[in-house]
Amino acid sequence: MSEIVPDSWQLVLEPILASAGARTLGGWLRAEEDAGKAVYPPRGCRLRALELTPLPEVKVVILGQDPYHGPGQAHGLCFSVPDGIAIPPSLRNIYKELHADLGCPVPAHGNLERWARQGVLLLNNTLTVEAGKAGSHAGRGWEAITDACVAAVAERADPAVFLLWGSHAQGKAARIPALKGADRHCVIESPHPSPLSAHRGFFGSRPFSRANAFLESNGRGAIDWC
Repeated sequence: MSEIVPDSWQLVLEPILASAGARTLGGWLRAEEDAGKAVYPPRGCRLRALELTPLPEVKVVILGQDPYHGPGQAHGLCFSVPDGIAIPPSLRNIYKELHADLGCPVPAHGNLERWARQGVLLLNNTLTVEAGKAGSHAGRGWEAITDACVAAVAERADPAVFLLWGSHAQGKAARIPALKGADRHCVIESPHPSPLSAHRGFFGSRPFSRANAFLESNGRGAIDWC
């Protein structure tokens, strides 16, 4: 593992990163890149979600599946793309729901770093992917690392909101014992915002206003989603 773990997450991740599974993951990633395969996001930003959102500051967790697999898209935050990159369809639907929910103008970019800096942990289940091959790095060891991150948020005394969009995110959360039945947290589930499922209940679910209502009622301060 060549990534630098941000200070606030080190105690959480130290045991995982010292494990044989993490060493195997790191060696496998190096071998894939040495073989000439393009891996996204590039080295140095695979833990970007943890860097921008320190553990004590997490208010909301949004779980994605794996990074975008097109050139220049992935930069370490789920659903987000860097400035200058076309907005992906799922994020367009997220913006549509945001506009319907809170009246926010639809942005002309897909960069969600501003959310992350306010305490929205934008975490993919798998933190790398091979170019052009969605899901190609699933089951290689990232899941233990990201499970530990979600569990660390769920185990804190501070109330948090978990936005679980789609069965994959909901299944991941179900593996976290600290989140099961934790009445101090708010879990909001809906279908995934992809074009294939957004009309089955993501649209109209009002996740942003519901998240803010919970945060404000618990003295944690709302997110400026706009």
